[in-house]
Amino acid sequence: MKRLEELAIIADGKLNHSPDKEISGAASISHAIAGQITFVTSANHFQAFLDSDAAAAVVCEGLGDSPKPVIEVEDPESAFFEIAILYRNPIVRQSTEETQISSRATVSPTAIIGEDVVIHAGAVIMDNVSIGDRTTIFPNSVILEGCSIGNDVSIFPNATLYENTVVGDRVLIHAGAVVGCYGFGYKTRNGLHQLSAQIGNVVLKDDVELGANTTVDRGTYDSTIIGTGSKLDNMVMVGHNCEIGQHNLLCSQVGIAGSCKTGQYVVMGGQVGVGDHLNVGDSAMITAKSGLMHDVEAGQRMMGTPARTSRKQMQLFASSSKLPQMRKDIKGLKRQLDALEQITEATTEAPIENRREAA
Repeated sequence: MKRLEELAIIADGKLNHSPDKEISGAASISHAIAGQITFVTSANHFQAFLDSDAAAAVVCEGLGDSPKPVIEVEDPESAFFEIAILYRNPIVRQSTEETQISSRATVSPTAIIGEDVVIHAGAVIMDNVSIGDRTTIFPNSVILEGCSIGNDVSIFPNATLYENTVVGDRVLIHAGAVVGCYGFGYKTRNGLHQLSAQIGNVVLKDDVELGANTTVDRGTYDSTIIGTGSKLDNMVMVGHNCEIGQHNLLCSQVGIAGSCKTGQYVVMGGQVGVGDHLNVGDSAMITAKSGLMHDVEAGQRMMGTPARTSRKQMQLFASSSKLPQMRKDIKGLKRQLDALEQITEATTEAPIENRREAA
């Protein structure tokens, strides 16, 4: 149990009342029960908090008076995290001389291991690998020859780094990720598909995160690069020779074909497909399920398959919704034209005197 006054100090916020009220836990609005604290990021959710069982909330500054206790802060979500972690029991993995490298791990004698590195059971570290300080290699991960891994890196279970992969500092590689596998490049000779050269590598810059089961292919001759701060969701595929810019966000199941380049702060929604050899400019946004078949200029928002600018695509969507009525109207017009043609033909074929009478 924590008193609200204590939580306000931790959150560095302003408490409106009830400093001695005790809080038993922390949860989101939809899951909070009596005695727990929650958080509100906008005025739209404030009423939901008041109607909930939550005893208190961390809220944005300036939301107004509240009958329930609230802690006003500049960034409610970040402040709530600091509070919520007090009610959790996170696993703290401390490295000691006894636990630093498991006796059930396989580590080459040529590997260079930094300080406070933890290597769990089943991990395999092959020849000439270097691992920086405070890095953790989880069970059954495999680091092949010549890889270089920076400081404060976490490589989760069953991840695989192919030879000569370079990993910067503070990188997260989640379970099942494969970094540096062969690119999908073939030449057909004498009716057979022959694998192209695979002598490049993969470079993950600082603060990159690769989601579970994500794959990044090695370059043919040079490096496939994931830029500083870029985050790749689960099951993202990046092809050979790609250069992903800084601080990109690639959502689940994005597939990028070989030799593509992206600028800074590019966002791709789930299941976006990108054709090979394309360039995507800074701050471009590609909405989910789009199929990109041409270059994208900086700042553009694209959607649809084939992907077009959002403005153009919305015009097409609006037009397509009118197609049934347009079809009906065209049929009506065709009937009128047919009737006019019949009248014209009848008039043309009639004797001259009848035409004079008709006139």
